Amino acid sequence: MTSTTALEPFGARLRRAMDERGPLCVGIDPHASLLAEWGLEDDVAGLERFSRTVVEAVADRVAVLKPQSAFFERFGSRGVAVLEKSVEEARAAGALVVMDAKRGDIGSTMAAYAESFLREGAPLFSDALTVSPYLGYGSLRPAVDMARESGAGLFVLALTSNPEGGEVQHAVRADGRGVGATMLAHLAAENAGEAPLGSFGAVVGATLGDLSSYDLDINGPLLAPGIGAQGATPADLPRVFGAAVRDVVPNVSRGVLRHGPDQVALRRAADRFAEEIRTAVTAA
Repeated sequence: MTSTTALEPFGARLRRAMDERGPLCVGIDPHASLLAEWGLEDDVAGLERFSRTVVEAVADRVAVLKPQSAFFERFGSRGVAVLEKSVEEARAAGALVVMDAKRGDIGSTMAAYAESFLREGAPLFSDALTVSPYLGYGSLRPAVDMARESGAGLFVLALTSNPEGGEVQHAVRADGRGVGATMLAHLAAENAGEAPLGSFGAVVGATLGDLSSYDLDINGPLLAPGIGAQGATPADLPRVFGAAVRDVVPNVSRGVLRHGPDQVALRRAADRFAEEIRTAVTAA
């Protein structure tokens, strides 16, 4: 099955959304402890209430929403149904949806993952998908091709903020280039000649400090987890990302979500982060 009507490329849609709404991605991470903080049960009803509240509060004002698929999948088919509805309602409200599923495999299996999340008309179709390239960047080709066909995008794990990531991402190949740097180079090649922004981005942690030794100018977006609860602040972004800071999509999850279930408080938190990020990026 293939898409019959491609959207405008994800990179162009993301650039416009960031310019209009501010460069902020809000995660939807309904893990058990957060449901409890909201006074909700750790069940499908609590999941649905949580997700609907976040979407209703911020989907009409933030550039990107990023549901973490695992927190829905743990409830089985009913949880996935909640995820499908959340994606549909978020996109209808004008937010772009990045599905945080970190899929990665080879051949027909990777193609099936691409069909699930990147084929327009699929129940879980999202504007972009996070993927893992550590079976080799070439293993992602079915997802790259499907994304191009449908107007979607990818965010490839390149320099993640988790401490364990370094043993793979900082490893040095026989040619002297680091693995993380190799992923960035592949993405730059995918995005060559695209305007105003390519559709194939990297995941680069905002908590990593000085990244000046890496070429982050991939002509594509940089999804940056770590703002808020993980310790990074909007003011850190220019120092970490340098000249590429305008293409950064900072992700905030708990820093916004902890203000729920009050929708007004959620909106205020999202607006505050968006403005702080916009100010930091503009001043860079």
